[in-house]
Amino acid sequence: MRLGGAECFVLRWPEPNDFNHERMTLLVRVDTAEGISGWGEAIAMWPEALRATETIIRDGLLPVLAERDLGDVEDCWQAMKNHCWWYGEGGIASMAISALDMALWDIKAKDAGKPLVELFGAHHNSLPVCASLHVNQATIEDSVREIAGHIAAGFRSTKLGLGKRGLSKAGRDPDYDVALVASLREAIGPEAGIMVDAGNGTKWDLDTAIRTVKRMEESGIAWIEEPFLPSQVADHIALKAAISTPVAVGEREFTVAGYQRWLDTGAADVLGLDPARIEGVTGFRKAAAVIEAAGRIVNAHAWSTAVLTGASLHLSLASKAAELFELKPLAGPMQFELIDEPFWHENGLISAPNRPGHGAEPRADALARYRVN
Repeated sequence: MRLGGAECFVLRWPEPNDFNHERMTLLVRVDTAEGISGWGEAIAMWPEALRATETIIRDGLLPVLAERDLGDVEDCWQAMKNHCWWYGEGGIASMAISALDMALWDIKAKDAGKPLVELFGAHHNSLPVCASLHVNQATIEDSVREIAGHIAAGFRSTKLGLGKRGLSKAGRDPDYDVALVASLREAIGPEAGIMVDAGNGTKWDLDTAIRTVKRMEESGIAWIEEPFLPSQVADHIALKAAISTPVAVGEREFTVAGYQRWLDTGAADVLGLDPARIEGVTGFRKAAAVIEAAGRIVNAHAWSTAVLTGASLHLSLASKAAELFELKPLAGPMQFELIDEPFWHENGLISAPNRPGHGAEPRADALARYRVN
């Protein structure tokens, strides 16, 4: 298959799961000369990063693909990596590769007439869903009521994003955070999982992190995610040694080498992988392979559009190390307007749709409505 054309779409939309803050991303459609189109995503988010990502795709990587058989996706992936040898190995170059690689795998699966997971072999028929949310209500009572509603609606677990936009003090007061987890556990009972994502907005020093997580452990949490900046490796190691709760990292990694470095520290139990930033489907699978070999957990970070959700779902079902799948619990435009058949769960479980590719075919009207470039 040969390259017929491509088009980038920079989108902006109000995200109800982020207190209706406007978020941005880049989608790319790759067309083959034979008439098959595939879709990919680069989650660069900031306007200047999206412009740079589009430039790399248009002026750097599409000319590389024009010389190759698009059906040999790994060869295309390696050629794009080789082209970016000076300015790549992470950052915007990795996100540009991600979008194109994801689109090429979508094309390959469509050409085969199969759902993407079938190209790799499924280790799971379905996965339990986790309500991945930002805590942004004014009171603990309001937050617990909302989250418990998602559990009652079928979600098997929830991930609490602290330090986010909104009305909540979550992530800014450790006592509040501990009380929130305790109240939520009382409301939802012992079976549903609770993950805590400290994230970029929560600024804990090591002692605060140890004390806070130990207190949360009394309520039973499944893991503590991104407790420090990725550069604070020593703090991650020390925290891991001091607590019994698994530590999750990786949301801001870009390459297989980056995940291997985390595995080598011994501080990471759960590795978050985002195929819209870690060099696409190919990068995800290569990173998942080293994580699986180390006996750790693979967890897809799929917090953007339905294109990313589709790719992440197929990849998670293909990984023996995946244990759950995160969904945004509130219906937003990039999940429920962008495609005709949104990804959703049934009785707390999600399966891959039985349609070729990754299953996320953006609607022209939705693209026009939210496009800014």
